[in-house]
Amino acid sequence: MVRTYDVKALRGQFPVLAEHMRGESLTYFDNSATSLKPERVLTAIDRYNREYSANIHRGVYELSERATVAYDEARRSVKELIGADDSVSEVIFTRGTTESINVVAFAWALTVLGPGDEIVLTPIEHHSNLVPWQQVARRTGATLRYIELDESASISPAAIERAIGPATRLVSITGMSNVTGYVPPLDLVVERAREVGARVLVDGAQYVSHHPVSVEEIGCDFLAFSGHKMCGPTGIGALYAKRELLEEMDPYQFGGDMIDRVGLYETSWARIPEKFEAGTPNIAGAIGMGEAARFLMETGMEAISRHERDLTVYVTERLDALPWVQQYGGHDTEHRAGICSFNLTGVHSHDVGSFLDQKGIAVRTGFHCAQPLMSHFGISGTVRASFYLYNTREEIDRFMETLERVYQILN
Repeated sequence: MVRTYDVKALRGQFPVLAEHMRGESLTYFDNSATSLKPERVLTAIDRYNREYSANIHRGVYELSERATVAYDEARRSVKELIGADDSVSEVIFTRGTTESINVVAFAWALTVLGPGDEIVLTPIEHHSNLVPWQQVARRTGATLRYIELDESASISPAAIERAIGPATRLVSITGMSNVTGYVPPLDLVVERAREVGARVLVDGAQYVSHHPVSVEEIGCDFLAFSGHKMCGPTGIGALYAKRELLEEMDPYQFGGDMIDRVGLYETSWARIPEKFEAGTPNIAGAIGMGEAARFLMETGMEAISRHERDLTVYVTERLDALPWVQQYGGHDTEHRAGICSFNLTGVHSHDVGSFLDQKGIAVRTGFHCAQPLMSHFGISGTVRASFYLYNTREEIDRFMETLERVYQILN
């Protein structure tokens, strides 16, 4: 039976959507930066803080046991969301996508890469998936290579073939651009990486929250993602890594709870995943992220993806009809979803964002932590509208009407 996607009922679960901004009804189109939180996620976090706010894995009393159970259940839910078949030990809680990528960079790459090795990236990456690899290359002597983009900032099979070669040890690539919503051909990237014996990291900050994901089907070695992009709280995220890699890797941080035995001069590590979670973790954040994962799975990731694609097609067609709008990322909505970036002729992106703010419409302006991609387009920034499971065509209509007024007033 096909589940009915009731966006009105979904919106009712997000308290912030009933608020106003600048005295206007809120239209929230900045989901690529941070998504809103449903009531059940807020309740789960509040319940931990109010009812059993104890530390985990250490206490033999009831509150600690309840907290431990909730924390461990959260990890299982996150594992299920990304389709990991192995045990929960392959999912490490971190502070977010940025820290997850840094764990791979400094606990894996620094120990295995050296001069002559190549790290393959793309110019569409978020800075969090560029800067760590620049640092790794500088420290190890490895070389950075980039998959070429076409004019719309898309990647061709030929470009993948040219960039990934015998010297490639790691390919680190976004699953979905935070600027254009473009979804690269991960299957071709992974296939080519396997041919040359390279590992693959997928930056899933945007991808996990908007698409059905199975790390087993993708075939990646690492997947990094954040709770606050997927209806969860800030300050929490996860790293998926294949078990054999985690077993080989040394810890990224050191302290309590990640140890087995400690002597005055030597220490042995705990089993994974605890080996990579030093100190008291963000227990409330993990519980909130786990609840968000359950919420998304119950809503249905396939249904969410279809809904967002409908919104993307709708807004792209509406913007295409305006000669004074320049869109970025191409018009192929089959390989784009949830995000549109654009500029108005003769109007600075910040001015557009400020005008929309006065009408209660929240968008992001600037370079979106993607300066190399802005350079590819030959611009300094864009207006970015990004959608999620609770947005509607009616909100896009209001957005478009306001854009027309912006152009008339500011041009």
